[in-house]
Parts: sequence; C-alpha cells; structure tokens
Amino acid sequence: MRLPLLETGGAAGAAGATPAGTTDLFIHDPSTIVKQGDTYWVFGTGPGCPSFSSKDLSRWTFRGPVLPEAPAWVKDVVPKNTKGFFWAPDVRHVRGRYFLYYSVSSFGSNVSAIALATSPTLDPAKWVDQGVVVRSEARDNFNAIDAAIIETPDRKLWMAFGSFWSGIKLVELDPATGKRVAPDSPLYALAAHPQERNNAIEAPFLHYRGGYYYLFVNWDYCCRGAKSTYNIRVGRSRRITGPYLDKENKDLLRGGGTLVLATTPDTGSGAPFDPKVGPGHAGILSVNGADRFSFHYEYVRERGGRSMLEIGTVDWGREGWPTVVLGK
Repeated sequence: MRLPLLETGGAAGAAGATPAGTTDLFIHDPSTIVKQGDTYWVFGTGPGCPSFSSKDLSRWTFRGPVLPEAPAWVKDVVPKNTKGFFWAPDVRHVRGRYFLYYSVSSFGSNVSAIALATSPTLDPAKWVDQGVVVRSEARDNFNAIDAAIIETPDRKLWMAFGSFWSGIKLVELDPATGKRVAPDSPLYALAAHPQERNNAIEAPFLHYRGGYYYLFVNWDYCCRGAKSTYNIRVGRSRRITGPYLDKENKDLLRGGGTLVLATTPDTGSGAPFDPKVGPGHAGILSVNGADRFSFHYEYVRERGGRSMLEIGTVDWGREGWPTVVLGK
C-alpha cells in the first residue's frame, strides 16, 4: 500500500551554508527541473502543489502554489482528499505550453487521479486546471499517482506512473491536449518489485539517450524519516513500451533494477543513523553539456532531518549505464 507522505512541501529550506550537493530547498517528491530563460523551476508535494525558482540550482525561492484552491472535481473523484494537498508533480514544455501533472490521492489508497494544469509561462505562473488524465479506483490493480512525462524523438508524448499495487504503468498522451490519446488506450506494464511483499515500487522517471529509454524507479519505503529505505534503480529499453532490462539483463517487470543511489554511508560521527537517507524521485536536466541528476533525500541529518533537494551529475560510462556523482 501507499504509505503516508510527510507534509513537507511548500517551505524553503533552513538558512546557512549548503553542504556539497545539497541545495537549500526543503521539498518532497521534486518534479523534473525545468529552465525558462535564466531561471530554473521545480515543483513538489504540498498544499496546492508548491513551486520554487532558482538562478543557480542551489538557492531556491518559494513562488507559490500552482492551484491555490482545489479544483471542484477533486471532492467527487478522490473524496478523502479534503485539504488540496497534491503529490509528486512533473512538468514539461510541450508545443509552446507548460504541462504540469499532479497526483490527487489519500494515504494508503489507490482511489487516486493524475490531473493536468497548463500555463504559457512559469514566471508569472498562470496555471489553468484541465482535469483528470488518468484515475484509479478501489477495484483497479494499479495506483494513478507519480506521473513522469517524456516526449520521444518521434514527438509522441507518454506518461509513466504508478505506486505499489501492480507496479509501474505507461500510457500514451495527446501532445495537443496533454490528455490520454483515447479513454480506452492501452496501459503498458513496465516494472514491478515482486521480491518485496507489498510490491514497494513507485516514482518512475523516463529519460532518452543514445537510442535507449532509461527507466528510473524507486524501490522500498519513503516517509519514515531516518528509517526510510527508498533507493533508486534503473533499467533501459530500445522501445518506450519495454521490456526494460537492468545491467544484468533482468527484466524490471520481474524484479530487475540496477542500483543507482541508496542511503549515503555514515561518515563515522557515531550517530545512530546515516546522514542522508532515502534518495527518491529522480529527474535529469541537461545544463551546459552535463546531465544534472535531481532527487530528494527523505532525511538529511545536517538539515534537522528534513527532506531536501539534492543535485548531482550523471556519468554515463562507456557502456551507457548511469552513475550519479554527488557534490559536483
């Protein structure tokens, strides 16, 4: 089942010097970072789906919620979401507009929806809600949260999503509307974590490079502070619909997944827990020829145990398998 998220979105990080690789932004479930002009933007879990901007990817400023008031459809589609607290957004610039996908759910339930808001700009934001894109109900074997958007080289638009239940799914979207290409268009199964009793997998992210589609996912559990077990895994495929195989050629649908990031080892301080725990919600942004890898740590000891935005650099290696270099 989906575990409760800590209500951490919507506030800037603590003041003071920034440890290497860690930004000053207190955020949970960061979107892929996007750049407009000379400004970077990221969105996260929280009331109304909070937004933040930065000039240097290190110091961030709160810029307000995408949806200050919950859309009217929420009370009918997800009745238990009563506070307008939205999860795990993703954002892309598509055909002259920004598409922002956000999740509406309640803790431990798959009565959920991924919805779309659009805007011609990020600054100033002029978001207009466009309603539900994909929803799941109690009778379904999937959970419609954690959207991840990709536009493929043939200019098709796709959305990966999913959390627990039967794992990660993929659906094609219409680039003109941002909605599903048809109400009954197929859902493709991409990844699962069957070796864990609750199929604890979520937070997909898709990236295209060198003829491969890379699928990043989270295994295990968020939202437990210093005891969180989140870790980021990856597989790749020549086709957007899969199959996605890890470095050992194991299918991600059958529990494959090459480890990318796990909890940072303790530095020997004697503390009873690791300093940076539970990396999750991967994203990649190309900046000046380098691929910057964004994610959050569930728990950063130097920031009072808060969930913080972290940015590293991807080293793709000779065989095209990603390694994340932190602190640069």
